[in-house]
Amino acid sequence: MEHRIVVLGAGYTGAIAAGRLAKRLHREDVAITLVNPEPDFVERVRLHQLAVGQDLPHRPFSEMFAGTGVELKLAKVTAVDVDRKTVTVTAGSTTEELAYDTLVYALGSGWNTQGVPGTAEHAHEIAGRPGALRLRERLAALEAGRSVVVVGGGLTGLEAATEIAEARPDLAVALAVRGELGDWLSEKGSAHLRKVVDGLGITVHEHAAVDAVSADRVTTADGRTLPAAVTVWTTGFAVHPIARATTLEVTDNGQIVVDRTMRSVSHPDVYAVGDAALAMGPSDKPLRMSCASGTPMAWQAADAIAARLTGTKVPKTPLRYFNQCISLGRREGLIQYVTADDRAVDRALTGRMAARYKELICKGAAWSVGRPTLGMPTRRRRVVRRETPSRARVEAAA
Repeated sequence: MEHRIVVLGAGYTGAIAAGRLAKRLHREDVAITLVNPEPDFVERVRLHQLAVGQDLPHRPFSEMFAGTGVELKLAKVTAVDVDRKTVTVTAGSTTEELAYDTLVYALGSGWNTQGVPGTAEHAHEIAGRPGALRLRERLAALEAGRSVVVVGGGLTGLEAATEIAEARPDLAVALAVRGELGDWLSEKGSAHLRKVVDGLGITVHEHAAVDAVSADRVTTADGRTLPAAVTVWTTGFAVHPIARATTLEVTDNGQIVVDRTMRSVSHPDVYAVGDAALAMGPSDKPLRMSCASGTPMAWQAADAIAARLTGTKVPKTPLRYFNQCISLGRREGLIQYVTADDRAVDRALTGRMAARYKELICKGAAWSVGRPTLGMPTRRRRVVRRETPSRARVEAAA
């Protein structure tokens, strides 16, 4: 009997985990199924580029996983039963149930409206490819002089606002941030950000917590009204809701609680990676939702699964941060160096060099999806233990 591994979601974390498992385990011993609704890999960190009309490289999974033994199932996950160890998927009008021995949950996240009235009806999002394409169509049809308000001053908001302003200098682009612009950055980083934003003609509204969105404006909690022919909402991410409907132990926001190896603390045959998981990093701080967190989480989960199935020692992947990479259009960038637990330090790389660095990071992230064992031994090991350990055994081992 093959050990059945089902991976849900083929974003950065799911695709990396599936590929890494395929290169760690003998093909005769395991059946690896990767479930995803789309046939192509989506570079989520570039969706702001897609939104302004740039075309992204075509990366079909059929090519990325050719010859690896990973089976791609094009379907949408509609339910997970972690007690029966089954996943229900739907493709068109066909519904199918997949049984697993080990589950890797990597369904990620989508945009988070934060419950603000009018957001779902009137705002655009770039947390997924469909949303970015809708925004692309809307921006392309927008006449010169019209207003665009980007709500949210995090990395996604900064990248969206600067990309739109650079691509469409004929538009009146504004950025609404809850605190001060770049208030988490170093002095050098913050100064460079303000210089670029001013140079692109972006109007910044600070201390502007948006509490309502309409078709032609947004309203802030302190009574300001900002004209907005288009509103782009980037105030964080909401995890996929399916985990909350299971008996998995999850947080209040629906993230699956995992241990240091990305294994569910309640169901030892389930691993969770990326935005779907609550994993602790340095200083016992939760890892933030990001590609920078998700990639090492995927490495750790895949290596832990392979080690436990083959009876070898579980390795430990460093779960820490080195920098925050922010593109500010195609010609400018900001690389803010940080501590292991993601706090800004004095050093920052700015300008064209930072833009090139960020571009290399994006290319490297996509490239590594098809090469998940880069720089590490790839000798496949034989599975020596087919059964999934009980929760009691996991707790005893811990």
